Amino acid sequence: MPRKQPLGVRALNAAGALAGRVGLSPSLDPDGLVAAARRRTGLYDLGDDAAWRPGFELLVASLEDEAGLTTIGRIAARTRLLALLETRLRLLDHRARHRDVAEQVIERPIFVLGLPRTGTTVLYGMLAANPATRAPLSWEVARPFPPPTGPDADRERIGATEKEFRQFFKLAPHVEAIHPLGARLPQECLALQAPSFVSYEFPTTFPVPSYWQWLRGADVRPAYQFERWFLQHLQSGYGGAHWVLKTPAHLMWLDMLLEVFPDALLVHTHRDPTTVIASVSSLMFALRSAVANGVDPHEVGREQLEAWAWGLQRTLDVRGRLAEDRVVDVRFEDTVGDPVGTVRSVYERFGLPLTGEVERGVRAYLDANPRDKHGRHTYRLEEFGLTEADCDAAFAAYATASPRDPGSASGSHAVGLSAPKICRVHYVTER
Repeated sequence: MPRKQPLGVRALNAAGALAGRVGLSPSLDPDGLVAAARRRTGLYDLGDDAAWRPGFELLVASLEDEAGLTTIGRIAARTRLLALLETRLRLLDHRARHRDVAEQVIERPIFVLGLPRTGTTVLYGMLAANPATRAPLSWEVARPFPPPTGPDADRERIGATEKEFRQFFKLAPHVEAIHPLGARLPQECLALQAPSFVSYEFPTTFPVPSYWQWLRGADVRPAYQFERWFLQHLQSGYGGAHWVLKTPAHLMWLDMLLEVFPDALLVHTHRDPTTVIASVSSLMFALRSAVANGVDPHEVGREQLEAWAWGLQRTLDVRGRLAEDRVVDVRFEDTVGDPVGTVRSVYERFGLPLTGEVERGVRAYLDANPRDKHGRHTYRLEEFGLTEADCDAAFAAYATASPRDPGSASGSHAVGLSAPKICRVHYVTER
């Protein structure tokens, strides 16, 4: 479990709770947030209300009524919502004034997806380390105006984003050991989709059960459409041979991803679900505990088990309809044990040029981001009220699904873990 929050954070939350009793809490009123974003940008057009307003209003209601936000949590929520509204306003305005942006072609983007904690982040970083490819860096997504002209083109924006990460780590010092974050590291697709307010970013960061239940049945194509617009915006500044993109949540809506990106190439990562669920529950508990009171680890565990079993089944249903040359499967053990060989296999599978710069980029990324760089991530499945039997039952279909022969990226191409369990543990330490 995460350690207690720093004393200063606890003191501020306590003072904020007193202020809240006399009506001085940061406002999350939806109309007020929209008005503030319009006032700060001098812009009005947020696009079609039907594409963003329902999710936005339900999210705000869930934050108010269910999240149990601390003072810092309310400040974080208000800050994030305003930033997303401003990004939406500015992006649509820039797009309207620069018609060439809509003509940018997003060709054969590579999406890394898979259960959380299956090596998606390190594989994403290695694939993005090729200078011939293009990945959205965290600073570019946080501060995309005007469109960046290179990965190091604006040191002021990079520095401001790094400062924000340092502030976040003060609030949640345990998170960096679980999931690497940084201004120059590739950002996940959730952040590009968030201005649509139809995004799994919000259940990841805040306890918002009503919003999450709505999202499961929502049409998320507006989120993928906004991601495409965001990529076009960034590409208008500088591009690459292919976009490399990533988020585990693509598992949940792969069908809609492929509607918006019909020529997408997919890298699907795999690891024993027992280990996965313990690890992602630890991450979710850490993130939510940084902004909310009374987060129940058992509730987090149950939610994560059900959510990812549901999402993975949705992807398996789509996978059977895809041509083999569109997907490569990668086991966590291969990513960790033979990182260069794993990247080489992905390139060979997709028929991409494999140059010396690719391998040099992979090795440079690994040297700069070693395992345990920010400490060890330690967790236990039982802390989240779950057992091996729970995981076995939830992922039974995945464990036996094999419409293609079992194997790894270097050989044949399995959908599931048809081989015996390979990571079965109660107690795990990882980056």
